[in-house]
Amino acid sequence: MDKRTALKKLNAHWITNCSCDLRKQCTQAVLGDGNIRAKILFIGEAPGKNEDEQGKPFIGAAGKFLSEMLASISLKREDVYITNIVKYRPPNNRDPLPEEIVACAPWLHEEIALIRPHIIITLGRHALTHFLPGKKISSMHGQLFQCPLPDIGKQTFFALYHPAAALYNGGMRQTLINDFKKIPSILRTIKKEGPTK
Repeated sequence: MDKRTALKKLNAHWITNCSCDLRKQCTQAVLGDGNIRAKILFIGEAPGKNEDEQGKPFIGAAGKFLSEMLASISLKREDVYITNIVKYRPPNNRDPLPEEIVACAPWLHEEIALIRPHIIITLGRHALTHFLPGKKISSMHGQLFQCPLPDIGKQTFFALYHPAAALYNGGMRQTLINDFKKIPSILRTIKKEGPTK
């Protein structure tokens, strides 16, 4: 089975079987999007209003900002894979609750196992603390870390502020842009060492 078929099958399974309560009040599941052979996988926190309506992650103002930052390092959305830790929009765009993150976790982890990126870039505190509980994005942003994932093995991560949080905060915005520019050199280093499996 090729990767694209496998991803469709995975999503179809979890659309039917995901136990997340958010599914009861949203328009639809927002599936991961992008290159299924991507070296870079971005993980945000949850869909917003635009994403819920159109079924695609990062298509609002934060998504436009993310696309601009990708362009600054000579990449397009089509070169990467983008998903969220929670696949359904929380009401009024509130933060996802721990139990909602737990309910969507098997879906996310199977997605990671299928894509097999060289690096996972966490966007914001919820994506970071899913993999590194207790850590603060203010101290972890711009840093690499490794974390073992069940059935996947050790995976390399890079923590960034969420584009939505940085969009209207001048200091955080510049910090995110500066951290983002580290990505090409990090990828070169990983390529030399070989992707962590």
